[in-house]
Amino acid sequence: MAMIKEALYFDQLDQGVVRCRLCPAECRLSEGKYGLCQSRKNHLGQLVTENYGELVTLALDPIEKKPLYHFYPGSMILSTGANGCNLKCENCQNWSISQQKAKTNYCSPEQLVAAALANDSIGVAFTYTEPFIWYEYILDTAPLLREAGLKTVLVSNGYINREPLEKIIEYIDAINVDLKGIQAEFYKKICHGQIEPILENLKLISQSDTHLEITNLIIPELNDSEEDINRLVDFIASLSDAIPLHFSAYHPDFKMNQPATPEQTLLKAKNIAIKKLKFVYLGNIMISGMSDTICPGCNTVLIERNGFSPKIFGLEQGKCSDCGFLTGIVQND
Repeated sequence: MAMIKEALYFDQLDQGVVRCRLCPAECRLSEGKYGLCQSRKNHLGQLVTENYGELVTLALDPIEKKPLYHFYPGSMILSTGANGCNLKCENCQNWSISQQKAKTNYCSPEQLVAAALANDSIGVAFTYTEPFIWYEYILDTAPLLREAGLKTVLVSNGYINREPLEKIIEYIDAINVDLKGIQAEFYKKICHGQIEPILENLKLISQSDTHLEITNLIIPELNDSEEDINRLVDFIASLSDAIPLHFSAYHPDFKMNQPATPEQTLLKAKNIAIKKLKFVYLGNIMISGMSDTICPGCNTVLIERNGFSPKIFGLEQGKCSDCGFLTGIVQND
């Protein structure tokens, strides 16, 4: 039986209706009804969450798989996720757990921290599905991870309201936000959500102490135009030209059958982005050298990547050992 816990961020309205204020969907729920995320429910006029501590999986992954290329490269991180999501992306690769409910096992925050320590992990990555719908669980777990000297990592769509984001961001050490496109119409039609809150959240995160990387999945004929890529790059550059950007190849899945992203489209995107951003990577496709980290100061290869196996060369405490360029890459002391 699922663990039930009173949820944070909701209003009680007339006639027993509750309004969830965790994410921009702000679902209004009558008795017994679930929100868009399928994890929050009106129970007797209270908003409760049924996914607290309910894990669909637990695995030890390379940090590069998140993808996080500038956060403790070469390390391993314990990864887990919950059922559900607050977007309904038609191309979702994890739809069997984000849009449906898989079997779960309960794990308390204390047990999860112990598992991370036992597996020689740098911490826990909340990933696979949208971590912010697991808000209460992460909010309880992250301080315990920090006390144990471990890191809290999120792989997120960034779709959360500002107040809960401001409360939790101080406990998040690193986050990769999937900026799925740059057009409002794309988010409305393909993701069934809104883009503006995500852009505002990226601004907030970029100004915090949380390490930020961004992924953009390029889907042919939907978000792959030069105009789209230029606008997306310009937005990221307006936050910081040092934010790592990962262009990722799309493959048909769930409700979408567009052909896979051609190699030349990804190369075109990188050529556009590298003019304004210092670190641009291509993922979900094997193209030699396109996931390596190159020093913007002297063009030395700092990290060579073959899949998820990095080889670190001239990098010391985040600086290029040849020219001293400060990369922003977080390494062990």
